[in-house]
Amino acid sequence: MSNELEGKIAVVTGAASGIGLASAEAMMTAGATVVMVDRDEKALSDLAEKFGDTAIMQVTDLLDAESCAALIPEVLEKTGRIDILHCNAGTYIGGDLVDTDAATIDRMLNLNVNAVIKNVHAVIPHMIAQGGGDIVVTSSLAGRSAIKHEPVYSASKWAVTCFTQTTRRQVNKHGIRVAQVSPGPVISALLADWPADRLEDAKQAGALIEPKEVAEAVLFILSRPRNVTIHDVVVLPTNVDA
Repeated sequence: MSNELEGKIAVVTGAASGIGLASAEAMMTAGATVVMVDRDEKALSDLAEKFGDTAIMQVTDLLDAESCAALIPEVLEKTGRIDILHCNAGTYIGGDLVDTDAATIDRMLNLNVNAVIKNVHAVIPHMIAQGGGDIVVTSSLAGRSAIKHEPVYSASKWAVTCFTQTTRRQVNKHGIRVAQVSPGPVISALLADWPADRLEDAKQAGALIEPKEVAEAVLFILSRPRNVTIHDVVVLPTNVDA
């Protein structure tokens, strides 16, 4: 068993499933204690039985302003420190813009962009005071390419990519590393609104990857020596361009 993160306290949002769960598991395997943040209390309860003392459960609804604002203070009350923050929670809108609605757009932008910015803003003073830390944001290939069938989602990931890369340049002097991981299509709940035929075609074509493959990239980012900062790791299915 590796121990690159031995003794670290990590916080992972959207940790009850998908990339967040895989990332939390990878960090625990590497020796960290992980605060698993999600709004799904039942899922967190089930995971608490599985992981025991290596995980701390934190029920937070990032779309609720008060709950989101309370996240970092509540975690610090439980742990006393935060060494790693992985802002992973997000949602997805695909298809033609005309077919969505304003409420769905608001929800996605609030979760994919606003919550990330607010969580990072909240943790930075603590990390400055303790002399360093790591922040990782789950972006997307869509944050690097204007994908025709994802106008709102792509816009949100372009925004979070800009935020991640500019914030890194402000806080690196404090020993805080800020990075992002940018996956291509991942087998997860985020693809639930893909048409069934498109999802099946992608699976058959080998154009999807598993959450654990993204989690391995997150662990790579976190386990570099402190004199190395990874700006972005793009993780793609080999056949994504097929």
